[in-house]
Amino acid sequence: MYNQLTEHERYTLGAMNRAGFSARHIARVLDRSHTTIRRELSRNACHATDGAYRPSKAQERTNGRRRRSRQIKHHPPEIYDWIETVLQEDQCSPEQIAGASRKAVGVPISHATIYRHVRKDQRQGGRLYRHLKQGGKRRRKRTFWLEKRGRLQGKPMIDTRPEAVELRLEPGHWEGDTVTGATGERDCLLTLVDRSAGISLVKKLRHRTVTAVNRAVLEVIRDSGLPFKTITWDNDTEFHGYKALEEAAGIRCYFAYSHRPWERGSNENFNGLLRQYFPKRKSLARVRQRDCDRIAQKLNSRPRKRYGYQTPIERLNAISGVVHVGG
Repeated sequence: MYNQLTEHERYTLGAMNRAGFSARHIARVLDRSHTTIRRELSRNACHATDGAYRPSKAQERTNGRRRRSRQIKHHPPEIYDWIETVLQEDQCSPEQIAGASRKAVGVPISHATIYRHVRKDQRQGGRLYRHLKQGGKRRRKRTFWLEKRGRLQGKPMIDTRPEAVELRLEPGHWEGDTVTGATGERDCLLTLVDRSAGISLVKKLRHRTVTAVNRAVLEVIRDSGLPFKTITWDNDTEFHGYKALEEAAGIRCYFAYSHRPWERGSNENFNGLLRQYFPKRKSLARVRQRDCDRIAQKLNSRPRKRYGYQTPIERLNAISGVVHVGG
């Protein structure tokens, strides 16, 4: 366990530092890590004057930090009632709730306070924790190799996209992918995310095929009322009918490189949010389009940190004046 330096150790450190001893030598004498000594000298030096380390001032600053750290702010019960309501009904993350708190209830609340409240509720037998996004995914090393499955020559790749797509300043440039359910199941979901506003659309597919994807995209373009200029797809084979789609819809399609999901970061992030409602390896056979529309509307109404805690709908309205999001 890490223990802060004592006042006596600070005076010893100050004397040895003035005598010109190195941080490693001081650390050996005090039986401390050399990084602890360097951090102490950097953090508590008198930077406003001559930059020297003075033990009395260092101890004074440490005491002040301890006093301030113990000033725990307790919010009234109605604030926690609001937190629980938003968490349970909208499944917003603690960070999203914290970002919207000042506007919603007039009080700034940190995400750490929300996590503490949830964990306290869990220790007391509550179920608030079930509404948190469960990570559970282990990070794996990113590796690169030649993709041999379903290769299609001559696809327009992501690095040939116009500059307007990269800048994210105008709506109409989308990222797309399919989300699968149970292993071996044909039913899946088509997801589309606008790069500039974060608006997301979800379409239920009975088959994960080129024909099903193209038909669904054309329906979305026709019914949503949103601008469509480009779509950047994942590298799966169900998107290989892109030329027919371009001709029918008057858009341009591009493809991310294999095994580089971060090239479609907006879409990958949305698919992660969608998994809260449609977990991996769970059947999608009973999912209906109205379920997809309801979940998409809920996610489009969530505040996002990257947009200054505006919702994607608010963001879209701000940059284009478009407010209608069809199902």
